[in-house]
Amino acid sequence: MSEVVYEETATMIAAGELQSFVPFGREHCRNHPNAFNLQLRELQPASELWASDGAAGLVGSLQEVSLQEREREFWQLRKGCKGVKEEDVEFEEELYAAGNVVVWSQGSRAQASSVYKAFTVDSPVQQALWCNFAAPHKKNDDEEVELTVCIVQSSCVNVHTMTGKDFISPLPFQVSNVWATKFGLLMERKSTANDAHFSPPGEPLPTVFSMLHPLDEIAPVVCKPAGLFEGRVQYVSDSAMKIVFTCCQPSIVVSYDTVQGIHSVWTLRKVTHDERSTVLRCPAEPAGTPLGLMASGFLTSHLRNVSRHDSPGGTGPSGHGLGTGTSAVGSSSPLHYSALHSHQSRIVTSSPGTHSRVHSPSISNMAALSRAHSPGMAAPSFSGVARFNTSLHSSSPRGHHGLLASPNSTINETVLVPEMEPIIPDLCMEQLWSEAVTAGSNREMSSQASKVFLTSDLCENHYLCFLVESHQQLRCVKFIESNDTSQLIFPSVTTIPAKDAEPLQSIDAMLVLEACGSLVLYTGITRVSKVFVPGLLSPSFSLTNHLPHRSTPVETVSTPANAGSRHLQRLDEDAMPSPVTGLRGPNIKHHDASFLEDYTFQPATPYINALRDPVCNRVTLELSIGTMLRISIPEIATSDLVRKCLEAFRFILPKEAAMKVSVKWYNIYNAPGGPSAHTEWSLFVTCFMTLMGYNTERLTWTRNLHFEMPLSPVIAAKKARPSDGGSDEDWDYLIGSHYHRQMNFLPVATSLDASGNSTVTSETEGLCAASSPPSPSLKLDSSAPLFPHIPALFYVLHLLYQELQLDELQRARASSLVCLLQQLARDLQLEEYVDLYWRDYPSIISGFTESCLIDQALICQMQRPSFLRPEPPCVFSWLSSCLRGEESPPFPYLPGICQRTRLLVVSYALYVIGDENATSTDVSKYLAKLSAGQKSSVTEPQIRRQSSVKVMSSSENLAEQLVVWLTSQGFTLKDLESVPFGVALPIREAIYRCREQPCSDWSEEVCLLIGRQDLTKQAHKMTLAKSKASVSSGLSLEPPATTEPDEEEDGMSDIVQEVTGLIWSQDLRVQEVRRLLQSSRPVRVSVVQLPEVSDHEYIEEKENKLLQLCQRTMALPVGRGLFTLFSYHPVPTEPLPVPKLNLTGRALPRNTVVDLNSGNIDVPPNMTSWPSFHNGVAAGLKIAPASQVDSAWIAYNKPKSPELANEYAGFLMALGLNGHLTKLATLNIHDYLTKGHEMTSIGLLLGVSSAKLGTMDMSITRLLGIHIPALLPPTSTELDVPHNVQVAAVIGIGLVYQGTGHRHNAEVLLSEIGRPPGPEMEYCTDRESYSLAAGLALGMVCLGHGSNLIGMTDLNVPEQLYQYMVGGHRRAQAGANRERHKSPSYQIKEGDTINVDVTCPGATLALAMIYLKTNNRSIADWLKPPDTLFLLDFIKPEFLLLRTLARCIIMWDEILPNTIWVKSNIPQIMRGTFDPSEDINMETMAQAQDYITAGACLALGLRFAGSANSDAFDCLYSLARTHMTIMSFAGTAAVGAHTFYNLQTCLSMILLAMSMVMSGTGNLKVLQLCRFFHKRTGGEMNYGFHMAHHMALGLLFLGGGRYTLSTSNSAIAALLCALYPHFPAHSTDNRYHLQALRHLAVLAAEPRLLVPVDVDSLKPCYALLEVTYKVKVKGPRYWELSVDLSKETQHLKSILSRDGVLYVKLRAGQLPYKDDPQGWKSLVATTVNHRSSGVKAFKPEAISTFTSEPALVSFAELFCKTSEGMKHREDTLVLFSAMLYECVTQECPEMLPTYIAVEQAVSALRRGDLLQTFPLWQLRLVVELWDSRMQRGPANRRDTLLTSEFLPVMKNAVDATLDSWLKENSSVLRTYMKGEALSKDTQSIMLACFLVYRSIPYLKNAHTQLEGCSSLGDLLLLSSQLGIPLRDLLRLVPVLLGSASGPHTLLGFPLQAF
Repeated sequence: MSEVVYEETATMIAAGELQSFVPFGREHCRNHPNAFNLQLRELQPASELWASDGAAGLVGSLQEVSLQEREREFWQLRKGCKGVKEEDVEFEEELYAAGNVVVWSQGSRAQASSVYKAFTVDSPVQQALWCNFAAPHKKNDDEEVELTVCIVQSSCVNVHTMTGKDFISPLPFQVSNVWATKFGLLMERKSTANDAHFSPPGEPLPTVFSMLHPLDEIAPVVCKPAGLFEGRVQYVSDSAMKIVFTCCQPSIVVSYDTVQGIHSVWTLRKVTHDERSTVLRCPAEPAGTPLGLMASGFLTSHLRNVSRHDSPGGTGPSGHGLGTGTSAVGSSSPLHYSALHSHQSRIVTSSPGTHSRVHSPSISNMAALSRAHSPGMAAPSFSGVARFNTSLHSSSPRGHHGLLASPNSTINETVLVPEMEPIIPDLCMEQLWSEAVTAGSNREMSSQASKVFLTSDLCENHYLCFLVESHQQLRCVKFIESNDTSQLIFPSVTTIPAKDAEPLQSIDAMLVLEACGSLVLYTGITRVSKVFVPGLLSPSFSLTNHLPHRSTPVETVSTPANAGSRHLQRLDEDAMPSPVTGLRGPNIKHHDASFLEDYTFQPATPYINALRDPVCNRVTLELSIGTMLRISIPEIATSDLVRKCLEAFRFILPKEAAMKVSVKWYNIYNAPGGPSAHTEWSLFVTCFMTLMGYNTERLTWTRNLHFEMPLSPVIAAKKARPSDGGSDEDWDYLIGSHYHRQMNFLPVATSLDASGNSTVTSETEGLCAASSPPSPSLKLDSSAPLFPHIPALFYVLHLLYQELQLDELQRARASSLVCLLQQLARDLQLEEYVDLYWRDYPSIISGFTESCLIDQALICQMQRPSFLRPEPPCVFSWLSSCLRGEESPPFPYLPGICQRTRLLVVSYALYVIGDENATSTDVSKYLAKLSAGQKSSVTEPQIRRQSSVKVMSSSENLAEQLVVWLTSQGFTLKDLESVPFGVALPIREAIYRCREQPCSDWSEEVCLLIGRQDLTKQAHKMTLAKSKASVSSGLSLEPPATTEPDEEEDGMSDIVQEVTGLIWSQDLRVQEVRRLLQSSRPVRVSVVQLPEVSDHEYIEEKENKLLQLCQRTMALPVGRGLFTLFSYHPVPTEPLPVPKLNLTGRALPRNTVVDLNSGNIDVPPNMTSWPSFHNGVAAGLKIAPASQVDSAWIAYNKPKSPELANEYAGFLMALGLNGHLTKLATLNIHDYLTKGHEMTSIGLLLGVSSAKLGTMDMSITRLLGIHIPALLPPTSTELDVPHNVQVAAVIGIGLVYQGTGHRHNAEVLLSEIGRPPGPEMEYCTDRESYSLAAGLALGMVCLGHGSNLIGMTDLNVPEQLYQYMVGGHRRAQAGANRERHKSPSYQIKEGDTINVDVTCPGATLALAMIYLKTNNRSIADWLKPPDTLFLLDFIKPEFLLLRTLARCIIMWDEILPNTIWVKSNIPQIMRGTFDPSEDINMETMAQAQDYITAGACLALGLRFAGSANSDAFDCLYSLARTHMTIMSFAGTAAVGAHTFYNLQTCLSMILLAMSMVMSGTGNLKVLQLCRFFHKRTGGEMNYGFHMAHHMALGLLFLGGGRYTLSTSNSAIAALLCALYPHFPAHSTDNRYHLQALRHLAVLAAEPRLLVPVDVDSLKPCYALLEVTYKVKVKGPRYWELSVDLSKETQHLKSILSRDGVLYVKLRAGQLPYKDDPQGWKSLVATTVNHRSSGVKAFKPEAISTFTSEPALVSFAELFCKTSEGMKHREDTLVLFSAMLYECVTQECPEMLPTYIAVEQAVSALRRGDLLQTFPLWQLRLVVELWDSRMQRGPANRRDTLLTSEFLPVMKNAVDATLDSWLKENSSVLRTYMKGEALSKDTQSIMLACFLVYRSIPYLKNAHTQLEGCSSLGDLLLLSSQLGIPLRDLLRLVPVLLGSASGPHTLLGFPLQAF
C-alpha cells in the first residue's frame, strides 16, 4: 500500500463553535408518553455509570440496568433536504430511535430543533433509517421518488412516506440488518444456528434480499463475483458475507467476508433479463445452478405464507439490536470465533453515524441454541428458513428419502408446492474490487470495518474509506468513474493510522482521530493539520507516560464509540475461558481486567473516544466521560474572491501542486486566533506570493498589507517603527524566525542567491529606498513550489479579473486583484498587461513602480503556457469589436469559473453578430476553453474567426433565441441588474423586443425575464378568490356601508364586487338583485288597521299577510343559488356560512315582530322543509369547482341540530352539482343513507349522480338501484323507500347514464313511465312526478340518439311513448316486472287503459329528448296540436304547452327568433275569426293559444340560451308586454281566477325564456320585469310563480355575470328538468315535479367571462379583447397577448374554469380604462398635443397614476421633487424628471438605472474625479451599439432603447470634455506614446479615460511608425493597421501632425464636424 502522505510540519488549526450535544430525540422521549420513558428516567446518565470506581462497581451497576435498555438508543444525522433551496439556511435532521419510539427532528444553527414526526410502534425498534423508494409513475415512464422513514421491528418494517402514506411490510424471516440503497431496502437475513443443520452441502440459502417498494414482494438478490467464479450469476447465499455499507450515489455496497477477513466493493444495479433467466433456469444436471426452479418455488412458498411458528417474533435474550455483532456464531472454528470477539468488532449501520451494537458471545450462543427448539414442540421443528432448505434436495430424484425420515409434519406441505411461481430477483450485485488477501501469518486478519464512508479531496479525487479497528487504520481506496460513468475503477489503496474518522463533505475533508487521541484533518489522503479543540487536552501527554513498556500506540485510547459496551464485552470475555489468548503477536498482550482498572477509569482529563454524525462541516466528538461535543471545522475560505482564486489555481495547476497550495493556505488562514474576514485577502496575497518565491517583506505594497494586519511575529513586534529602511539585523532575524521557516518549504539558506554579495547590494539599495523614488529590484526565489507555474497562474488570475469586471457586485474585488496582477505582469515583463491594468485603474496602478527580478537563466525553468499571449485578452474590447463588426479571436475562459464571461460572449455572438449557431456548434469560434493540459511552450497559430458570418437573420428571431437561451442558462432579471450597463444594453434590447409579441408556449422563466408577469401568472392556476386576498378594496362601486350587521349574512357577499363593478359600472343593479334575493332579514308587513277591525282580527290579518309574503321568501333561495353560483372558495378550517331563512315580519309603524308561530292562524305543516333544502343548495352552490374540498370538510359541515338537516341535505346536493361530492368517502355516503332521512337521501342521490354525470359508474348505479323497486329482482324484499326518494333515484339513473343509450335501464324506465298503482296503496300518491321522472330519465339515457337506438328496436320506444301520450290499451308488462303488477289497486280503478293524465308529460319530454335536435319531422308531427275543436277539448292545455315545446326542440333548426314563428305554432282553427253561431268556448281557445305560445317561447329560450340574441330577446319581450296588458285588463274584468292563473303561467314561462336568452347579461328590461313580479304578493301569486320569477332573476345574473347557459344536449336536458313548466302550488307540493330538480339548471351553466386582471395590482380591469379564432388582448394600453383557439382550446377552457382570469400587463405611462376612459390623461397623450413641452408638462408627482412599479414611484418621490437639500441642483432634478418621463413613455422603466449611470459617468468625467475608467468603457459600448443600429438605417431606430436626444447630448459632453483636455495636455499624450514614465496625477487618469474612450491601442511600439507620418493620408493608411476607428484617429491628428499649438482645423474642416 502506498504510504505516501504529504506531511505538513507541525501546524494546527482551531475548531469553531463548540456546543455540547445531546440527541434531541432523547430529550423528546423523556416527555413522550410511552412505557419506555419510565425506564429511561430511572437510568443514570452514562458518565456516572462508567465513572463509578473500579470494575466491581461497574458490574454491580450493570445488574440493575439490563444491558438491553441502555443499548436501545441510537440515532443518525443528515443534512436537511426538505424542498429547501441551496442558498437557504441549511439545517440538520436527526432520526432517533429508542424503545418503541422513533423521533424525526429538524434544527439548524439559527433555530432550535423541533420534532418533525414521531412514530411509536408496537415492538422494540431494531433499526430506523431514511430511505427513498422509486415508485413507477402511472402516466409515463419516469419514476417518482418517495421519501420515507423505515422502522424495522422484529416481524415487520413500517414505512412512512413524507406525503403521508403508511405501509407495513411483514418480514418472512429474522433480519439482522437493513440498508437503504438507491433502489429501496436491502435486508440481510439473520443466520440462525440451524442454517448449517439443514442446509444441504452445495446449496446454502440466500442471505440478502431486496424490497423495491413497500408494496412489492421481498426478493432475493443475485451477485456476480469477480475472480474464480468470473461471470457466474448466483444468489447471495454466503453466510460469511456481511454488508457493512451501502451508498446511493454511486450505487455501491461494501461487504466483509468473515472467513477470509477481506472487504469487497460491489456495484448494485437492476438485474438484467439474462441474469434473471440464468438464476431461475431449471437445472441441467442434478446439482446444477445455485438455486433451481424447485428451490425457488419453495423459497416463494416460504416467503409468501409465513406460518405461525416461523414468524420472527419474540426478541430473544440477545435483543435484536441493530446489527448483532456475533456474525459467525454458528461457525465451529474456535479460532475464528474468538478472533471476532477479542477485538472490539464494530458494525456500522446504514449511516456512518449510528451506534454499533455488539453482544457478548455467550448470550448470543445461548440465543441461537434456544431458538433451534421451537417453544411448543418437543421435536426440533423446521425454522422458516430451514423449511425451504429441505427442498433443495428435491432437485435430484434421490433426495426424497433423506427427507422423509425427518420427524416433522411440515415436510408434506414443503414438497407439495413446487408449482408456485418463483420470486423474480430485482437487484444484482456485481463485484468491483476486493482487498488483496494479506499473505503470511505476521499480519493477522483484519476485523470487519466499523465505519465506511466516501470522501473527496480538494482536487476532486474520490475515496472510499473504511476503518479497520483491529489495525487502527483507515484504508482509503481511491476510485475513479470511467468515461461512461457506468463503471468504477479502483486504482490504489492508502492507509492512514486512525482510531476513528468521519468525512466532512462540505469542505472536502475528513477528520481523523489518531491513536494518540489527537484530531487531524485530512483532505483525501493529504494530511492538512491538527485540529485544536479548546478545552480538551491532547491525551497523548497524560497517558503515554504511564506505559513505557508498550511499543505500539496505546490501546487504551482506542475504546470506540460506545465506550461502555466495549468494556463490558471485554469483561465478559475474561469471565469465560478464552480459547486463544495472545492473538496479536508477541508485543501486544491481551487486555486483562486489572489493566482496565488501572487506566481507563482514572478520572483523568476527558479525551476524545470517537467521532460520529458528520453533517456538512460539523461533527460530534464522543468524550471519554460519556458526554458529546459538536464542533465545526472552518471552511477553506469565506471571501468569494479567495475562493475563486483557489478554484482557478486548482484548475490550472497539477494536482500535487494544487493540493500544496490549498493545504498551505488552509493552515495559514485557520491558525488558532485566525484573521477576521476583511484581512483574508491580504493574508491570501501574502501566502500566495510567498509560495511563488516572492519575499513579501521587501515589496512595499505587500508590506503595507502586513501593516493592516500583524501577520508574522516580527512585524507585530516592530510595528512601532514603520520606516522604509531596514538593517542587517532585521534581515537575519527574519530569516531565523519560525515564521519564515513555516512560510518556506525549503531550507533557509536557499532563499538567497549563493553569493553573499547580492545580499549586500540588495540591502544597500533597500537603505537608499527611503530617499530615492525608484525601488530596488528584488529577486524571486526560484525554488519556491509555485515558481515554475507563475505564468500560468498569472493568466488564470487575469481571466478571473476579466470575469469580475462583468459583475457590478464583484467589481470592487477586481480592484484588489489588480495589485497582484500588475506585480506579476511587471515581473514577467508583459508590458501590455501592465498597460491594460493602468488603463482600468489609473489611480491605483500609477502608485506601483517596483518590479522584481527574475534571472534570465531561471526564466527557462518557468513553463510558459501556449495560451499566454503578449496581447492581453480584454473582455470589454472583445465585446466592443463585436459591436463594431470587426473580427476578433475567440475569447479565452475557464470552464466552471468564468461563467459570466461565457454567457455574455455567447450572447453577443448570437445577438450582435447574428450567428444562430453561437450557442451550439459555433461556440469554439467565440470562446477558447482553457484546459489545464495546455502547457506546451510552442505557440499555436492564432485562430482568426472566419468572416463567413451569415447576413443578419431577422432580429426578432434572434432576440427570441437569445432570451430563451439565457433562460436555459439560468439567467434571471436579478443577474441582468448586475451586468454593467453598457454590456447589458443589447440584452435589454432583445428583451424589449420579445416583450411585444411573446410566444404563448414560452416557459414561465422566459416570461419573467422579459417582464411579462401576466404570462407567468397565467401559468399559475390562479383564481379570482385566491388573488382577492391581496387586493385592497378601494373601489368606488362598493355597496354603501350599512349599519345593519346582517348585511353580510344574506349569502351573496362573495360575488366579486370588482368584476360585477366592471361589468355593470353605470348603475347599482347588482345591489338591487341582492336586495330582491335576500331572505335573511324580516319582511315588512304593512296592513292598515281599519276602525271597524278589532285588535285580534288585526293581528290575524297581519299574520295572513305575512303568510302570503312568506310564499315569496321561501321561493327566493332557488334564484339566489343561481345568482351566487361558484363565487366562493371555502376555507377548509371553517364551516360554510349558510344564511338564515327568515320567516318573521316587522309591522309598521312600531316595528313590532310578526310571527307565524303565534298560533293565531293555521300554518301548513312542514311548510319550511323544502325551502330550507333550497337554502342549503343555494349556500352550497357558492363553492367554486376549483376549490379545495375534501371528505372531512363535507362531514365537518354537518349541523348539530336536527332542524338544520334539510339544509344539509341541500348542501350535499349542491356539492354534487359542483363536482365535489366525488370526494366524499363511500363510508360517509352509506352513513347518510342509513339515517333514513328523506331529504338527505334525495339530496345525496341527486348530488352523487350529477357529480358522476354520464360515467355509468357501477358503484353509484348500485346505490341508486336499491332505491328503485323496478331495478331490484322481483323476488327481493320490499324496501320501504319514500316516494320522493324513488323519484330522485330514477332521475339519478338518467344522469349517470346520460347519453349512453344503455338498453336495460331504458327498458326499465320505459315501463316505469306507465307504472300502475299497486294493491296495497303503494304507488298511489304523487304518481305524476314519478312518471315524469321516468320519462325525463329515459330521455336522458337516450339523449339525442333519435332513431339510432342501437339494440332497442324490439322495445319500440317511440311507439310506446306515443301510446303513453295519447292513451289506449295498456300492454302486458314484459320481463321482470310481470310479478309485481299482477293484482290491480284496490283504491284506484284505472281499468286496462293508460291513464294519460299521469303518463303524458313524461312521455312527451322523453320523446323530445330522444329526438332532440334531430329535425325528425315524422316524430314532430305526432306532437302537433289537434286541428279540430272537438279533439282540442280532450287535451289539457298544459299538455299542449309540453307538446309544442317538444315539437320545437325536435325541429331545432327551424326555430326562428321572431313573432311570426311563434304564432305559426298556433293551429289554423284557433287563429281565424269565429262564427258566433257556433258553440265555441272562447275561454278554451284563449287558454290553448296562451299555452301553445308559452311552449314556443320556452323552445325559443332553449334554442338561444346564453346567446343574448337580440332578435330572440325583442320577440320574447314584445310577447311579454302583450301578456302584461291582457293581464291588467283581466284584473279589471270579473274573470275567473283560472284565467289569471293561465296568463300568469304563460308570463312566467316567457320570463324564464327571456332570462335564458339573456342569461348572465343582467339585462335591465328583464330585471325590471322580475322586480315587477317580485312586488306582486297577492293571494293569486303562489309559491310556484315566485319560484319561477326568482329563478329567472337568478339565470339573468348567473354566477354574478360570469356564467351563462350552454345549448349542448346535456344542458338542454338539465334545463328541461329544471324549468319543467308546472311549478309547485305551495311549498310542500311535489305532486307533478320534484322540487329538488329545479337546481339541475346548474349543469347547463358554463363560464364565459374573461376577466383581464392587471398583473401588478391584481385588480380586474378593462382591456380591449378581440375574439376571432383567437382571443387577443389588443390595444395601446396593455401588452399584447393571444390565445389561439385553433390550437389551444384547452388553454382557454382552463382559463375560463379558473374564474376566467386572464392576466394583462398595463403598459407604462398608461392608465387603466376605468380611470381614464377616453385616454386623455395618459402620458403619451400629453406629448401628442405639444411635442416639445411633453417633458415640461410632466409632473413627477403624478407618476404613481401611470405606473405601478414601486421603484419608479419612489424614484419620483425622492429624486424628482425639489427638497431642501436639492435646491442648488435644479438642473439635475429636471434631468431626472426627463429621464423618468422618457422611461415611462418608451415603456422601458428598467432603463432608468442605465440613464442614471450614463449621466453619472459623464458628470464625473466633467468634474475630473473619476478614479477608474470603467464607466467610460460602458459609455463606449453604449455609443457603439447606437452607431451599429444607426448604420442600418433609420428604419431600425425604433428597435433601440435609447432613442431620444439624451444619448447624443451625453456623447457630445464626453467629446467636448476629452477634446478640451487634449487641447491643454497634448504633451501628456506624446509622453505616453513615447513610452516614457508618467507623473502620478490627475493627468494620467484623464489620459487613461481618453485612451479607453477613443479605443486607442497600446502605442509604445507604434510610436516609431507614427513619427514618420507627415500627412493625413499616411495616417489614414496607418489607422487600419493600428485598429483605431477613423473618427477617433482624427481627434489625434493635431497631436500627431502639428505642434501642440497647431491649428485646430484641418484642410478646412472644423474638428467638430467629426
